[in-house]
Amino acid sequence: MLNQSISPRDVPPTPRSTAYPPVFSSWNMPSQPTAKQPNDATVTHLLDDDTPEEWSEEDIVFLHWRLLKEVDQLADPTAPLDEKIDILRWVFSEPEKDVKPFSFASCLRVVSSSPLSPLAYCGLVDTEEVRDYIRHSWRAWFQLSLKRYPDWVRDTVIRNPQWIETRLAKNPQWINEQIKRMSATGDLFA
Repeated sequence: MLNQSISPRDVPPTPRSTAYPPVFSSWNMPSQPTAKQPNDATVTHLLDDDTPEEWSEEDIVFLHWRLLKEVDQLADPTAPLDEKIDILRWVFSEPEKDVKPFSFASCLRVVSSSPLSPLAYCGLVDTEEVRDYIRHSWRAWFQLSLKRYPDWVRDTVIRNPQWIETRLAKNPQWINEQIKRMSATGDLFA
């Protein structure tokens, strides 16, 4: 889901078509943090130093924001299906997990109400309203993604999503490998 090898202030720009509407477009979320990016010497020093770095409160709020930005991938037809499934699991996790740090509900609460947030203050956001919006939109987003695949992939995802999910959990490239095999042999099960 989120590239964990990148520190919160070293997020490279992600060139991605914005032809799709971002999930949180009404929030006018900036595509990159507004804080000053560290220079190369600072990054090199941080990478060479084995001393654990203390995270500031601003860094923690920013991490919550970065996690929420991942939800935009749901509306992106080019985003990998396995990542979309992981994001949906995170968004619709068990209600008792909503109070845990970095849960979807916690990220919404922190980002919407912290004065250190990269967004303008908007007050507490109703998590269930956001989930309802995602719940009513995810099928259309998945259909746009599935249009890129052959008919047999679409049919399999619709008929047996758990089977596909299991395959993708074991190997995120499974669908691509099957498409390649089928195009070479003409038989999915060869």
